[in-house]
Amino acid sequence: MNVKCTNTPFLLIMQTSKAIQDRIRDEMSKNNLSVTEFSVLEVLYYKEKQTIQQIGSRILISSGSMTYVIDKLEKRGLIQRNDCLNDRRVIHVTLTDEGKELMLEIMPKHQQLVDFIFDALNPDETETIIQLLEKVKGKIEI
Repeated sequence: MNVKCTNTPFLLIMQTSKAIQDRIRDEMSKNNLSVTEFSVLEVLYYKEKQTIQQIGSRILISSGSMTYVIDKLEKRGLIQRNDCLNDRRVIHVTLTDEGKELMLEIMPKHQQLVDFIFDALNPDETETIIQLLEKVKGKIEI
């Protein structure tokens, strides 16, 4: 049976996404981080204090997986949990000094990689791809 995907844009988006994730995975492995662990650190780097639920919703993983990743990062001394003074049910997560140092080292390299990947596009192409992807995303988010 020789069946082909008939939706080329879908196929290219999926292939491109996988290629980008593979490249980022290779870079993060140099820092002994998974892509998910890096994503948690990245959220905290840009947003600072966040709840576990906020982080999970930003990086699109389940709360069970989040707990596992948070535990691993906490054991490495990169993040810390902090009780919320106003609501005992809420736990905030922040980067430790060691986590901040690591991210200050990683983020410029990560940004260079992302810029390198997307510098294949000129400014008009960048705007076009943003508009097209937002249009597709809008149809999904009904």
